[in-house]
Amino acid sequence: MQIAQNSVVAFHYTLTNDAGEVLDSSEGREPLTYLHGAGNIIPGLEKEMEGRAAGDKLQAKVSPEEGYGEVQPQLVQEVPRDAFQGVESVEPGMQFQAQTQGGPLMVTVTKVEGDTVTVDGNHPLAGQTLNFDVEIAEVREASEEEVEHGHVHGEGGHEH
Repeated sequence: MQIAQNSVVAFHYTLTNDAGEVLDSSEGREPLTYLHGAGNIIPGLEKEMEGRAAGDKLQAKVSPEEGYGEVQPQLVQEVPRDAFQGVESVEPGMQFQAQTQGGPLMVTVTKVEGDTVTVDGNHPLAGQTLNFDVEIAEVREASEEEVEHGHVHGEGGHEH
């Protein structure tokens, strides 16, 4: 079976940046499983998977526009330290969920200077070209319930 709209796909992957550093990998774990065409993985990788079948291996180079987007400078802001009430120590690398006008946004602390904390709401991989080395483990037709819910159920997927 080929990967198409509403296919359930299980795949192993290694993700590297342009410097060759491994950013993420399924090595030693179960394959990543997703519902094709439901926006469950980044668009550039989903496009590269289209039409492939179990056993296929591929390498995909995904631009920032087809990955996690370009860096948006307006998502980097300085906020007062007292915005982190109840948090004893705020350190670079810590992540928090901020409430914004557009809804909740994950932010990462990038700098702490005195009473000022710099946070970045960009995805950590924004602005980067992503290099995927992929092996497709399984392709099957999605159930009606999976299509209706927009995600995979059962092993490797979501449990209700």
